[in-house]
Amino acid sequence: IKGVGGYERLDDLVERGGNSIRTWGVGPETGALLDLAQEKGLTVTLGLWMEHERHGFSYADQDAVAAQLERHRQAVLAHKDHPAVLMWAVGNEMEHGTSDPVAVWKAVEDVAAMIKDLDPNHPAITVIAELGHEGKSVRMPHEHCPSIDAIGINTYGGIVNVGDRYRDLNPTKPYLITEHGVLGQWEVGKTEWGLPIEQTSTEKAEFYRLGYQNAVLNHPGLSLGAYTFLWGEKQETTDTWFGMWLRDGARTGSVDVIQTMWTGQPPANRVPQIDAVQLMGPKVVKPGAAVKVRISASDPDDDPLTARWVLRHASEGVAQGGDFEERNAEVENAITRADTRAAGARMPQEPGAYRLFVYLYDNHGGAATANVPLLVSDDPARTAEAAP
Repeated sequence: IKGVGGYERLDDLVERGGNSIRTWGVGPETGALLDLAQEKGLTVTLGLWMEHERHGFSYADQDAVAAQLERHRQAVLAHKDHPAVLMWAVGNEMEHGTSDPVAVWKAVEDVAAMIKDLDPNHPAITVIAELGHEGKSVRMPHEHCPSIDAIGINTYGGIVNVGDRYRDLNPTKPYLITEHGVLGQWEVGKTEWGLPIEQTSTEKAEFYRLGYQNAVLNHPGLSLGAYTFLWGEKQETTDTWFGMWLRDGARTGSVDVIQTMWTGQPPANRVPQIDAVQLMGPKVVKPGAAVKVRISASDPDDDPLTARWVLRHASEGVAQGGDFEERNAEVENAITRADTRAAGARMPQEPGAYRLFVYLYDNHGGAATANVPLLVSDDPARTAEAAP
């Protein structure tokens, strides 16, 4: 499987060597998506969403569990004969935070057994969040779900050795990586005021390469491939954290890396690189303070570069499990000067957390991104302590 999570840019996916996409659920749009995938020569792993306790569902409620099973039965009947269907993915991280894991896995087995009865032509997998404490999330479906054919693993920071760790659990089911990408916001260092520090897009691209090599290419036979996340863009902590593409349609280095992993050949033209980011002064500043950031950047093909700098409000908190977030608002008229090497900004009078972003573009649709977290504080002791 040379796949992605996301339903956008399918022509780009095919052109760059991809062959599959996955969904997290089935809905009114599923039939049209399957038709589109078939038209483009792609397969689809169809997700059957198993409810999460953190969203208010109870696996002790037998009526609710039975209704969920019936919904999935109808979905299987509706789509099992479509030629684009590759397999069924029963649930996505539904074991995370549950009070009764056995009940959850029993419900997963009931759905998988139903699939085996109605659709013996397509495998059924389940999708877990990493491997769980001491491999519990791997052991539970092995023990309770004989109808599950393989384990889908969503992993971010752990991608670098997840294949080795899975193998060491002596599993009898193969695995596939159902989500992987950059270090998650829960896995990185934080500022002293608690804001997660985002990698540059260049650092992210290298992490994609390392993870794919170690989790997929280094485990032939045990690994069935991967769905790389996210083939598109979304707001999660920032509007650049997980997306391999930007909102304006530019691609980042992660796209180039995955294309190289899939095909063995890099693209003809490569994206810019941001080699270093330097804040010229303190991270905690007074309201209205002037700040300056410098970057060291290059382009592998010596393409001319342009830059866009934006100051944004930072997210107040960190959503869980990819839950919806409002986009971080831009601060208007904050940038005082900017080019491809540096930018100056005037911070708002409003205290709070901010990020200063740079979007660096070549003239072939490629981009690189980085941001610097900043805090505006009206506490004189705090800003004095932070002075350079």
